[in-house]
Amino acid sequence: MNQIQGAWATLSGSETATAASAMVESDSSAFKFLDLTKTQRLYGFGICIVAGFACSLLGAILFTLGQITVFALLYVIGVIVSLVGTGFLVGFGKQVKMMWDPVRRYAAGVFLLCIALVFVFAFAIEIDVLVIVFAILTYLAYAWYSLSYIPYARALAKRLSPF
Repeated sequence: MNQIQGAWATLSGSETATAASAMVESDSSAFKFLDLTKTQRLYGFGICIVAGFACSLLGAILFTLGQITVFALLYVIGVIVSLVGTGFLVGFGKQVKMMWDPVRRYAAGVFLLCIALVFVFAFAIEIDVLVIVFAILTYLAYAWYSLSYIPYARALAKRLSPF
């Protein structure tokens, strides 16, 4: 097993590989106080991802019916529930700490700022177009943030991007 991990780290050549290996291996660090098994944590992750997607999808449906504020609320709840799902894999404290690692701190900052701006433009300023713009930016920032956990995924995304 150690040879595989060493080969993986050598092959990827980044600290992201070390973080990814630690997430998969660290059976005792995530939710130790709840005494969840690896399978239970994977179920929690899956349920949160599906529930987050369902909330965001329901919000998008309501958006087409003209319910901008309900869309904003459900969309942001969906994104946050999806993010909480990753806490089942690594633990919440470790995830918050990893969010501010140098490789993903800007993506995490933009992600959180966009969530706040979705709320501001939906409830305080009430500019529907900017709610949509920041909802899209939230999604893109979350995707970029998530890619930082996969070795070479950002490099591949840059190559595949038309921009």
